[in-house]
Amino acid sequence: MTGEEHIALVERFVAASYPRAMIAIMAGSTARGERTRTSDIDLLVIGEGLFAQADQGSAATCEAFEGEIVEVFAYTPAAFETWAQRDLDQFRPVVVNMLLDGVVVRGSEELVALRARWDASRAAGPVIDPHELDLRRYIVTDLLDDLRDATDAAERLVVAGALFERTAQLMLLRDRRWVATGKHLPRVLRAMDAARAEALIAPLLSGDSTRFADAVEDELMRAGGRLQTGFVR
Repeated sequence: MTGEEHIALVERFVAASYPRAMIAIMAGSTARGERTRTSDIDLLVIGEGLFAQADQGSAATCEAFEGEIVEVFAYTPAAFETWAQRDLDQFRPVVVNMLLDGVVVRGSEELVALRARWDASRAAGPVIDPHELDLRRYIVTDLLDDLRDATDAAERLVVAGALFERTAQLMLLRDRRWVATGKHLPRVLRAMDAARAEALIAPLLSGDSTRFADAVEDELMRAGGRLQTGFVR
């Protein structure tokens, strides 16, 4: 199925399931033209009167439609504002990215203003206070010690994965960049600094826990060093 065919399918889905939608945006790998065999279609829907219950403001659902799985993130305008700001406060602008980077299937005059406002917020980068950065240094320090001390192979693997995620997010936030999770985390880390990203990723992939721990230690020093004694959470 081509990109245009996916857009047409989403148009039919919105007409059938969310006819009162003011805004519908196809996002994710389908919008980027990077679908895999198991890809679904991410869809952001905004509008009044979307839900059967008048007091409902949002819903996240997976729905089957014409042989595709559509993962829907539906919001009233007020609920979208709440969730989008919550994402920014948590340094991970998921629905804002959908709004700004996706393919418009159904638009309105409100969409232009909405995109302009949230684009400015995303471009400004995350606002993070020193205590939050210190907390993240504390967590990385603790996980790093756990990795160096681990003697069980399964424990070492689990800790290394958690340590990669926490270290990468610390690196991103110190550079005033938004964080990500899962498969998106290596992508945004490489976009920030490919060499530093590979210094972490290469030993993680090869299973060299000592070299991986050393790479984490280097990043921890960049962030201000180890933090344990005296830190108050």
